Amino acid sequence: MSAGPAVDPRGPRFAAVLTTIVLAVVLITGWWPLLAAQTVVFAIGAFIGLKPAPYSLIYRYLVAPRLGPAEEREDAAPLRFAQAVGFVFALAGTIGYAAGITPLGIIATAFALFAAFLNAAFNFCLGCEMYLLIRRFTPNASGQPS
Repeated sequence: MSAGPAVDPRGPRFAAVLTTIVLAVVLITGWWPLLAAQTVVFAIGAFIGLKPAPYSLIYRYLVAPRLGPAEEREDAAPLRFAQAVGFVFALAGTIGYAAGITPLGIIATAFALFAAFLNAAFNFCLGCEMYLLIRRFTPNASGQPS
């Protein structure tokens, strides 16, 4: 049962690599405007969709044409949930840095970086796994876990 359109799984992994780089730069420099831009990237992916998300556009127009067609597809719903989780951490980090609560900025950014790195390096989407666990234990219309 699909909860959203299917996407080439190489795209989200590519996005995770870019996200890892951006978040690492933020942690090294403390430059919160870059984190604010990443927060917008997460928001687009989570709340508007993966297709118009900036890193998806880069992948689709610059990277994918150089690759063969995807052999598999994956559901977009867990990926969008993962983007929403990233959004929450990036927003908290942006607020922390911008408000002068640097420890909040560092900790929230580090959590987002950890999740992005897991996906980029090991193809393990922490937010996707959270989505699947939540779905498993959320009752469906009949009152039974999904």
